[in-house]
Amino acid sequence: MSDTKELEQAAARVKDAYGFLHIQEKQAELETLNEEIAAPGFWDEANHAQSVSKQASNLRETIKEYEAAKTLLEDVYAAHELAEEDASFVEETERALEKLSQVLDDLEVTSWFSGRFDLGDAILTVNPGSGGLEAQDWTDMLYRMYTRYAEHKGWKIKVLDVVPGEGIGLDKATIQIEGRNAYGMLRSEQGVHRLVRISPTDDKKRRHTTFAGVEVLPVLPDDIEVDLNPADVRVDVFRASGPGGQCVNTTDSAVRLTHVPTGIVVTCQNEKSQLQNKEAAFRVLKAKLYELEEEKRQKEIDELRGQRMDNSFGSQIRNYVLYPYQLVKDVRSGVETGNVDAVLDGDLDEFVIGYHKWRVSQ
Repeated sequence: MSDTKELEQAAARVKDAYGFLHIQEKQAELETLNEEIAAPGFWDEANHAQSVSKQASNLRETIKEYEAAKTLLEDVYAAHELAEEDASFVEETERALEKLSQVLDDLEVTSWFSGRFDLGDAILTVNPGSGGLEAQDWTDMLYRMYTRYAEHKGWKIKVLDVVPGEGIGLDKATIQIEGRNAYGMLRSEQGVHRLVRISPTDDKKRRHTTFAGVEVLPVLPDDIEVDLNPADVRVDVFRASGPGGQCVNTTDSAVRLTHVPTGIVVTCQNEKSQLQNKEAAFRVLKAKLYELEEEKRQKEIDELRGQRMDNSFGSQIRNYVLYPYQLVKDVRSGVETGNVDAVLDGDLDEFVIGYHKWRVSQ
């Protein structure tokens, strides 16, 4: 029978979850977002509306999971009380405790994903490393593994780019994986994956070592707004000097905009009126500022890529051995299993969660 100590531990974990999940803050944030969503004209800006709706959905899901844990704890207490009177309820108490423990484990995992992009979607790319045709076949195997993993998680898969190899396997595979915590979870897979097996392409059936690289990036939000404060723009007008008709050189119609924070300068003198030139210049300035944001975005992506490693021996994050024995072992976390077939069929949670436990411990 579950003793009082187990119940107290379960209750303490539920209480801890309220804190490390920041439930009170999430409830307040969700209330604010719900008010924004209910406001008239919310859907006028589609990209922003979708971003806010997704953010609210993530908050709602976490709060719902925490409330489910609280309800399960009440069920555990109720079953325990019944078990004290009737031994037939002991097994029900154990099942309820086990289910609660799993829910709390999942909530703990969720709490690890606090990065800016962790809750969002991911773009995963597999490239063959050293190993020739073997590496192309290994790329195909990894592509299937991640596709199956996403299916197991109930995530949506969008194939972006799949390049067949010469004669066997794939030369490259890129997929977009859409689902809660997809990027946060899949960050564990960034790096080099090493395969050891008897080559199916070797007539002499020799053992081969093959490599493939996995890159994981977040799907960045599309609703980038240009931060342009008119007070930051100095407007100068001057007489146009180029061709443009008989009126263009007789008035101060040309406009020069200087964006003081960035030093960007835009000049427009093609239109005949100052107002038209000013409107055109602001369109160009906004485009330039957007381009600047894109450059920042690219820099952020490069930082998220992390340290690049060669797709070769000594740089791998995980080893998959099919011969002379069967073993998959993560070099970083130490997680390992002999059930290689299950892993290659997408049973990756043990490795993904094991990596994040290791990361948090560091």
